[in-house]
Amino acid sequence: MRLILASASPRRRELLTQAGIVFTVETTDIDESQYPGEDPVSYTTRLAREKAQIVLARHPCEHDLVVLGADTTVTLDNVLLGKPTGAADAVVMLRALSGRAHQVVTGIALLSFQKAVTHAETTSVFFQAMTEHEIAEYVATGEPMDKAGAYGIQGGAARFIPRIEGDYSNVVGLPIAAVANLLKSF
Repeated sequence: MRLILASASPRRRELLTQAGIVFTVETTDIDESQYPGEDPVSYTTRLAREKAQIVLARHPCEHDLVVLGADTTVTLDNVLLGKPTGAADAVVMLRALSGRAHQVVTGIALLSFQKAVTHAETTSVFFQAMTEHEIAEYVATGEPMDKAGAYGIQGGAARFIPRIEGDYSNVVGLPIAAVANLLKSF
């Protein structure tokens, strides 16, 4: 079996590598707009499936191929928080997260020509209250700019997160235990 990760995320690559999973990477460019009324689980699993379908279609003769698509979003009060559009947007997101719990949802899709499996993993993340200075200082590092919800749990934001409920690797970008278990069925 050959595995392709349909994602440009360096964090997903790191997680798969750390787990000892052998794979290659192919990226896709899809419209990531949320459909009206689409909940976070449906949204992330749809995007994961679409990414995997595009990559699988590029390899019509590879019958031993499995493609992994993934998409992660941060939700606060059922509102999706994507990647910030700039520093001011990151500040707004972090203010909203400050002192509150939110959910990180990752949809995964594993597709081959014989089988398709989707799964969504949800982890609750608890932020302590942050001062305006702490928010500004963190945003100034640039770390929030390429991350949904404007933070990386594996980086500088760790100091603001006293606990989570669920899979840590899901918050990083890929629920690696779930992926490994689903890969067994292929």
